[in-house]
Amino acid sequence: MHDKRRWVLGAWILTLVLVNVVAGAIGDDFKSDFNMPNVESKRGSDVLEERFGGQGAGQTGSIVFRADQGVDDPEVQAAMEKLFAQVEKAPGVTTLVSPYSKEGAFQISTQGPDAGKIAYATVEFPNDAYEKAADVRTLIDEKAPAIDGLRVEPGGQIFATFENPSSEALGLAFAIVILIVAFGSVLAMGLPIGVALFGIMIGSAFIGLLSNVLSVPEFATILGAMIGLGVGIDYALLIVTRYREQLHAGHDVRESIGIAMDTAGRSVLFAGMTVVISLLGMLLMGVSFVQGLAVAASTVVAVTVLASLTLLPALLGFAGSRVEVTRRRGLIAAGFVALGLIGFGLTIEPLFYLGIGVAVLVLLVGLANAPLKVEVSRRAPKPLHETLAYRWSRVVQHRPWTVAILSTVALLILAAPLLGLRLGFGDESNYDESTATRRAYDLMVDGFGAGFNGPLLIVAETDGALDQADIDAVTAAVAKDANVALAAPGVANEDATAYRWFVVPKTGPQAEGTTQLVHRLRDDVLPSLEQQSGTELLVTGSTAVSIDFSNLLASRLPYFFAAVLILSFLLLMAVFRSLLVPLKAVIMNLLSIGAAYGIIVALFQWGWLGDLTGVEPAPIEPWMPMMLFAIVFGLSMDYEVFLLSRIREEWHRTGDSHRSVADGLAATAKVITAAAAIMVFVFGSFILESDRTAKLMGTGLAMAILLDATVVRMLLVPATMELLGDRNWWLPKWLDRILPNVDVEGHVEESPFMDEDEPVPTPV
Repeated sequence: MHDKRRWVLGAWILTLVLVNVVAGAIGDDFKSDFNMPNVESKRGSDVLEERFGGQGAGQTGSIVFRADQGVDDPEVQAAMEKLFAQVEKAPGVTTLVSPYSKEGAFQISTQGPDAGKIAYATVEFPNDAYEKAADVRTLIDEKAPAIDGLRVEPGGQIFATFENPSSEALGLAFAIVILIVAFGSVLAMGLPIGVALFGIMIGSAFIGLLSNVLSVPEFATILGAMIGLGVGIDYALLIVTRYREQLHAGHDVRESIGIAMDTAGRSVLFAGMTVVISLLGMLLMGVSFVQGLAVAASTVVAVTVLASLTLLPALLGFAGSRVEVTRRRGLIAAGFVALGLIGFGLTIEPLFYLGIGVAVLVLLVGLANAPLKVEVSRRAPKPLHETLAYRWSRVVQHRPWTVAILSTVALLILAAPLLGLRLGFGDESNYDESTATRRAYDLMVDGFGAGFNGPLLIVAETDGALDQADIDAVTAAVAKDANVALAAPGVANEDATAYRWFVVPKTGPQAEGTTQLVHRLRDDVLPSLEQQSGTELLVTGSTAVSIDFSNLLASRLPYFFAAVLILSFLLLMAVFRSLLVPLKAVIMNLLSIGAAYGIIVALFQWGWLGDLTGVEPAPIEPWMPMMLFAIVFGLSMDYEVFLLSRIREEWHRTGDSHRSVADGLAATAKVITAAAAIMVFVFGSFILESDRTAKLMGTGLAMAILLDATVVRMLLVPATMELLGDRNWWLPKWLDRILPNVDVEGHVEESPFMDEDEPVPTPV
């Protein structure tokens, strides 16, 4: 890559341009199809599709309106009926039920202070009509009547607008500061960020293209930016650090690049492929929504790994030994760029333009200004045994039992809320109060109650088997449930071969009471009626679909977790030729991820610190545990390999299992700490987003990485390694013979970039 660096850089720039041009020309088609197996809500949707022409089987939105003069005011009614007619004729709309029609008569509020003032129309689309729904949303906004006292709000998630995140700019700002502190070099700081940005821009374009052939949710772009920025900087940081070590050891630029790629590059490839494999493991879940998310996220990671292994060495070839030189102009300009990025992330435009403008000015003036051209001096690195990490390891090793027990107890306490985990999809009450989606939700609650935002449907294929008494019995039995606000009489299809009942809970779609109602209807209320009539009664609707989807993923999570854990154990066993080291790694990763899950439950499900985070209590999205598990396991694998391989190297060199732990920790602590700090800030910055999904995933990843890099790497690993001593590296001989030899660190002394007579350097 060093010798062909111009060609490599040109190829990456050309790829970036071409992929984004193609993606822009083709466009995207984001959607969240569940495509579930033969669960009850799916069978019910099939009945609606076959017997009711799809009415009730697709995605439903609403047009909610409030009129101070009353929704039956002649001027209001005429204007709204005109709007409904325009919407009904729009491409992609299958049905529209107006509150002024006989079928929608109950869609006008009749109780409370807003009686007669709030109403809504339901608008239904096919499951794949997300792009057309966006056009209808635009139509509603443009054609909404301008009448004094009248408010019109498009409601439902299908009409919700998606805002591109800006928090990644905050992550970049923190990354600039951390990398400069870690490297002491502006150019060395810029290389990892440049590689990460290439990975994000190309990966995001690929996600848009994939959305045309797979069911990829729109928030996959947020997830891609989050993961791409974190792992891109992380992987490049390891390679650049090793490259600089080789420069310090006396190698020239070409040799240093070759050795860095042969050592740290192997580790990056191993860690990146582990993340990709873990993410692709979600394909086994058998749900298109999850599969699309897995492919999208793994694509960004794969592109980022490829950039780290090809683009980065090319850029290092251009930078050469200048990565060791930092001038005042570069340091000052980098600081103002970070300030501008903070302004962008916080949507403070003057701060953004000020930061970028001053940075450009400093660079231009610095070309001729002598004081700005002065090189910034750096302190010489401390000897290994005088570093804080070495002394810390010795403290831990003097009290290994105390540290191990207290650390484990602390992680278990943090994980305790996980026992109350409830999986489910949040509803529109989690949207920001400034959005039309949230305003429509609140209007529905004011006029009708929370349950009208997520009604249930009960359907039955009768073929003449039901008489009127049976139909009325279903309505009466459902209406008796304490959590049912409305049970409308059964409505037949055109040839009376199927019936449909409209049921409104008293609680909202995401409420636990609604989930319990669905289970009661299926398990207690409807079975006896099915026996009497000889007809299957199916509970369906978007809320029931979400509940079934959550239950489906929850039932398959143990298999996914087991697959990732077994894969991790086998890979680490092959890498470190040990049974206990991979077993400890799996247990420790489970502890740190469990603690992160517990924090998520406390913040997002229970609503702790809600005034600070802006989070409303809601169930945890069912795809989140598996996505978080796959990503964190892959990322922690990188730290595991980087730390333990150095410890093992010292153990082989000295034969002292106790000192090798301290030496290995001292040699790697700075890089691991910097890499982890960057990812914590990058992921954690998404807590500032208004989108709940971005907050949830960012917080989970940040907490998992923080706990892994501190409690696990700095406490549990040295404590347990000290307790086990030489037993850490025990492996039965028969197993050693059959295990493949996986070399992820390479060997400096065997590098083809070194002269045969050249002594092996000691990194500083």
